[in-house]
Parts: sequence; structure tokens; C-alpha cells
Amino acid sequence: MIITVTLNAAIDKTLSVPNFRLGRRHRTVEQTTMAGGKGVNVARALKALGQPVIATGLQGGPTGTRIVEQLTQESILNDFVRIGEESRTNTAVLDPTSGEQTEINERGPTVTPQELELFRDKLVYLARGAAIVVLAGSLPRGIDADAYAMLLRELKRVDVETIVDTDGDPLRHAVRAEPTIISPNVPEAEELVGHEFNDEQDLVAAVRQMGSLGAKQAVMTTPDGCIAFVPTEQGPTLLRAKIEPREPVATVGSGDAFLAGFVAARYGGATAEESLRFGVACGADSTQRLGAGLIEPREVERLLPEVEVERVVEAAGV
Repeated sequence: MIITVTLNAAIDKTLSVPNFRLGRRHRTVEQTTMAGGKGVNVARALKALGQPVIATGLQGGPTGTRIVEQLTQESILNDFVRIGEESRTNTAVLDPTSGEQTEINERGPTVTPQELELFRDKLVYLARGAAIVVLAGSLPRGIDADAYAMLLRELKRVDVETIVDTDGDPLRHAVRAEPTIISPNVPEAEELVGHEFNDEQDLVAAVRQMGSLGAKQAVMTTPDGCIAFVPTEQGPTLLRAKIEPREPVATVGSGDAFLAGFVAARYGGATAEESLRFGVACGADSTQRLGAGLIEPREVERLLPEVEVERVVEAAGV
């Protein structure tokens, strides 16, 4: 079983608006409304891939009820803790004529220490029957930045792999708690290591550095794929996986689709190279769909041969 954690779950609205301009009235040509938050998006993609997954987290108010109802309608098993304040709604506006995307994410509810404690107990209970736990997304108000680190320490009591996909202080704290894998994108990785990246060498060096901060593995997603620091029989290795970029319909949630593919392959016993290849194919396919976490397994299989995976020479010095 795979568990995904979304502490700041949401209803996500994605609107396709041609020639979008601020200060003007527009009409959508296409739109989707679905349960969201990074962990929920990962769960949706895992479900599409036929993997056993339970989505958990925090939800409250009418919006929280709607999140649970939508997940149930999608046949995604879920077990959320009910909180006092209302869950958030996020809006993404996609302009298909320019490819530009504007996202407006609400801050979310304030969570009490008692509510977080209830969730901690539920997660530890669920994790006893799981192989992988994915902790993903932002933290709602009222929760300390070390919340993921606290949950990771609790999960160490259970024989389970942990994967973290977040940013800022929550990521910095989480890394020190030694998760199995961290999976930031480029801006998140820049913030973690403390400087901007100018070229491919900077990306490679950053992944190597992230691999020494506490997590056993580090996977950084890039616009054309990912770079990963992984252990192999020959020792720590850097791998680069990439695919030829294609014109996207929408990029919202493509990183979540990548992570779902990576986790699904890993759960099935695939090698690091195979897991990265499958993740990149899932991420690429998701850019062709309006809505986070939406993938078509047959299209993913078609894309697999297009994903190149190679060892990075610099890994020899790690």
C-alpha cells in the first residue's frame, strides 16, 4: 500500500481563458474542478496507474466535505481528519494562446495542535500497512515548519519508505529528519541549497549537495525530466533522465504526476533508472491534460522509449 499525505488539501479549479489579461472580463473555453493539493494529485495518478493508494490529510468545512466526496467519486480510497476551519480553494488560469499560466493559491485553514496530533496518530496507524508514505505540499496555518520532520520521526518507528515533496523551511526541517527521498523542483532546490542555478553543472552539483544533507536520495525535477542522486551497487550515483519537450496543454501538477510514476515503479520493484524513466514519462503525459494528476497509462507506455536515462560523469567523485 502507498499512502499520500496532504495537510493543506484543496479544491482546485483550472480555467482555460484565451487572451487572458488582468482587469478585463473573460469567459472560459474549458475548465476543471477537482480535489487537489500535491498529495491528492499524486494519489489520483497512482490510482490511474492501478496502484493501491490511500489519500489522507486534513479537511474541514463544506470545501473539505467536497474534497472527500470528489475523491470517493474517483474511487480513490481516503481517510482524512476533520478540522474546525474550512479547507482552501485554489485557482489556476491557463491562457492557451500564449501558454502562460497564473496560479492563485489560498493560504488554507488554521490547524490546532490537537488536530495535528489526531492526524499524527492516524498516519502512524495507516503506515503500519504501507510500504511507502508520500508527504507532499504546503503546510496550513498554525502548523510549525517542522511538522513534516515530526511526522518523519514518528514514521521511523514503522518499516516504511518516506518521500517528501515540499519547499522552504518545511523542506529544510524534513531533510534533517532523514527521509528516504526528497523531490524538489528547481526553484525549491535553489532555496534549499541557498543559491540560483545558472547551467546544467549547477543542477548536477545541487543534486549532489542535496544528497548529503540527510535524505538517502534526492530527485530534482526539471522542465525536461529530472536529475537524481541514488545509491547503487557501485556506490552513490547521479542519473539524468530527460525527454524532448512538447507543447503543453497545461503544466499544473506535472511534477505530481512525475512523482506518482516514480513511486509506482519503485513500489513495483523497478530499478532507479526504470523508476526515473517511468516518472518522466508520466510527467510528460500529464502536460497534455487540463487538471492535476491526470494521466493515461497507455500514453505513458508509448512515451517510455522517448525517455533517455544516463549516468552523469561527475558522480564518480561523489
